[in-house]
Amino acid sequence: MNGTEGKKEPGMIEFLKKFEQGIVHILIGMMMLVVLLATVELGWIIVRDIVTPPVILLEIGELLEIFGFFLLVLIGVELLETIKAYLVEQVIHVEIVLEVALIAIARKVIILDLEKYSELTLVGIAALILSIAAAVYAVKRVLGRKRA
Repeated sequence: MNGTEGKKEPGMIEFLKKFEQGIVHILIGMMMLVVLLATVELGWIIVRDIVTPPVILLEIGELLEIFGFFLLVLIGVELLETIKAYLVEQVIHVEIVLEVALIAIARKVIILDLEKYSELTLVGIAALILSIAAAVYAVKRVLGRKRA
């Protein structure tokens, strides 16, 4: 290894770090735009459902659509938090990722049309919920011990 190779490597690492930070900034900007648009869409859905006859009364389907959109916006906010944490600490927090997964599966369950899925699929979804919940519990327990 000659003297020039050692100098190129730190320069390349610095370039990659700056490139990575640039990509993360772009992702944050795009996620902010998506969350903003989803929030505007949610507001539009609420207003549209309230003003259509019967006025102010919402049907079950409309409520499920609104709840699904609320959770979708919340998932976007949590993903934004994950990207922000990565930008600040250069670490992806498992706890946040698991919470996003739990919110996403909860959203799926809320808008789920039971007639479209087999019993085995529903058991699989239940198993997925239990496993994610167990993982959240385990991570919080381990993090609680580390902080104590």
